Amino acid sequence: MSEYKRILLGVSGGIAAYKSAELVRLIRKRGAEVRVVMTASAMQFVSPLTFQALSGNAVQTDLLDAESENAMDHISLARWADAMVIAPATANVIAKLSHGLADDLLSTLYLAATVPVYIAPAMNQAMWAKPVTQNNIATLRQHGVQVIGPEPGEQACGETGLGRMSEPSDICARLFAGLAVRCLEGLNVLISAGPTREPLDPVRYLSNRSSGKMGYALAEAARNAGAAVTLVSGPVSLAPPAHVETVRVETAAQMYEAVLTRAEASDIYIGAAAVADYTPAVTQPGKIKKEGEQTHLILQKTGDILAAVAALGRRPFTVGFAAETDDLKAYARDKLARKNLDMIAANWVGRGSGGFESEQNALEVFWKDGKKSLAMTGKPRLAEQLIELIAERRAVTGRK
Repeated sequence: MSEYKRILLGVSGGIAAYKSAELVRLIRKRGAEVRVVMTASAMQFVSPLTFQALSGNAVQTDLLDAESENAMDHISLARWADAMVIAPATANVIAKLSHGLADDLLSTLYLAATVPVYIAPAMNQAMWAKPVTQNNIATLRQHGVQVIGPEPGEQACGETGLGRMSEPSDICARLFAGLAVRCLEGLNVLISAGPTREPLDPVRYLSNRSSGKMGYALAEAARNAGAAVTLVSGPVSLAPPAHVETVRVETAAQMYEAVLTRAEASDIYIGAAAVADYTPAVTQPGKIKKEGEQTHLILQKTGDILAAVAALGRRPFTVGFAAETDDLKAYARDKLARKNLDMIAANWVGRGSGGFESEQNALEVFWKDGKKSLAMTGKPRLAEQLIELIAERRAVTGRK
């Protein structure tokens, strides 16, 4: 999958401009070069020096620069870029772009650009809801501009509603997803992610160290690949992915029910959750007191979600996960065969810097007659690679 290598970032004057600094960092993390253009009002919120330090390039602010080699920076910058993104895009900037005005460097660059253009609107919820703003957005969409967000939530002015700029991680994902192979177009994908919590008493529970990051990255990658995605999530601190149906659960029993009631309507199921193997036989109604040197817990097995999905009459293409501390290949292949899975993605725990709670990971992926190694990388990119492999293997098996 090819990617944008040169991104032109336009920053306009809104309080969300501070988020664009993080966007620069995330884009560079993807291996792309970034050049930043700021409006005069944007510089009232964030210093150009911030963006210069993060991008490694001088920030452009003036339409007419006497020190420029040919005084035509708006043309040379527009030709340099593979893509242009404006974040935040204020109501004023959106209005100027939709009407073809060009009274500063940013708006002139938009007119001169022949590359894909993305905008991430950010404004007060009443301004966003105004018919004239919606008309301007509709015009830009007709011109081929891709609109990212905005999102609902509390705003800097104290009001609540639709108008918050999308998070930098979501903008970055959408920016690079525009080039992704839409290998799951029209399919329904069900993903489980995160840990489960098995209550011992009203204040204690048994759980594990799963952060849910891999499962959430898979949900975004599947969405970007064209699928309609349902994410069944255990308790995590992650924000739900945009345009993904998210079902919140807590216990293994709740996750079992949520997955099994949706599995037959799904084309693919990816079991990335770290589901508890055992749950307390009895949950105490009151807090267990600290008495005696030892205590005993009686645990019983939880329902096997992966095996149950794989045993359905109308089963989806079923992909399991295995986190192992030793003999990864043997345990993964045993699980693949024993649970009748189509594929299994296995990773080491406690080796290197991948696995639980990490921002990166590596996978050994197995199927009946083969395997593929996916090298250590960030979880979003790893998720893209795994989704592409799942689509490829599903096509090979001829699964409908």
